Amino acid sequence: MRTYRHPSIYLLLFLAGCATPKKTSSTQGTKYSEDLSVLRPAIEMPTRQSNPMETNVNTHKAKYVEPKYTINKPLNNILDSIDRFNLNTRFIDGFTIQIYSGLDREAALATRKDLTVALPDIESEVQYTQPNFRVKAGKYYSRLDAQKDFQSIKKRFPSAILVPDKIEIN
Repeated sequence: MRTYRHPSIYLLLFLAGCATPKKTSSTQGTKYSEDLSVLRPAIEMPTRQSNPMETNVNTHKAKYVEPKYTINKPLNNILDSIDRFNLNTRFIDGFTIQIYSGLDREAALATRKDLTVALPDIESEVQYTQPNFRVKAGKYYSRLDAQKDFQSIKKRFPSAILVPDKIEIN
């Protein structure tokens, strides 16, 4: 079998060999440096001029300027309405951990007792919503706040779930 080589390959190899830089003794050991400071523009520092807007405290007293376009009254009305709304709000949306939900009251009380023994720092309560008893633990404003306690409760009570709930504001 015969292979053909294109002559341009040899030409490229020859040119690549010629293009490699050769070090001479005159360029070795010297560092490149060039002074470009003559090409930099000169910066002139401005002289301090007296500003007509500046007032000398010793010669002139500052005049009181009455504000023309204030929004104080409308803003106070809005803030008062928000305050009235907040006073009427008794609950906020939050989260709680539901440990038990079922028809058996004794099982609900036993679950609450087990939780109190296992994790005494977490507050719990039994709620009755006909016909179910629910054992809920903790009151949290966000899901992220509830996550730490939820993980520790989940180890002891695998059926525990994180549920949205209304939290009473004191």
